[in-house]
Amino acid sequence: MARCLIIACGQRGVELAGELRRRGHVVRGTTRRPERVAELGEAGIEGVLADPDRLATLVPALEHVGVLVVLLGSAAGKPAQLSALHGPRLESLLRKLLDTTVRGVVYEAAGTVPPPLLSNGAAAVARACGASRVPYALIEVPRTRPGWPRAALAAVDSVLPGSAEAPA
Repeated sequence: MARCLIIACGQRGVELAGELRRRGHVVRGTTRRPERVAELGEAGIEGVLADPDRLATLVPALEHVGVLVVLLGSAAGKPAQLSALHGPRLESLLRKLLDTTVRGVVYEAAGTVPPPLLSNGAAAVARACGASRVPYALIEVPRTRPGWPRAALAAVDSVLPGSAEAPA
């Protein structure tokens, strides 16, 4: 059993959380909207009020987390904000992981965010996780495709500690 943190736990995150919970994992999910914290709780998810634009709000949510799932492939925002989310803010978050219990990272590398930003984010994850020897996986199926839930669950499975599929 692992505790998973889903950053940006919207509809897709709740769906993924349900599957993870059925497998015995504990799931924590972030939301920017205070009213969603209670909704996440009703779905059996530890709801956390946090904003990916403000790293200081995310760091406490990493406590006792084994797997980090970043679902920002279809984040909405201005181009500069999206560029920061998939660039400097993501890189800062990945640096913080060295001081946490996170031992696996999943990054959504497909969605409505411009492909170059998603590619940059995927490269940042590969660099940071490679340097720290933390297994990582990319979700490369857009959320609009029927295979997204299966791809997301497979990505999480592949980075779980003890997984035969976890990259070195």
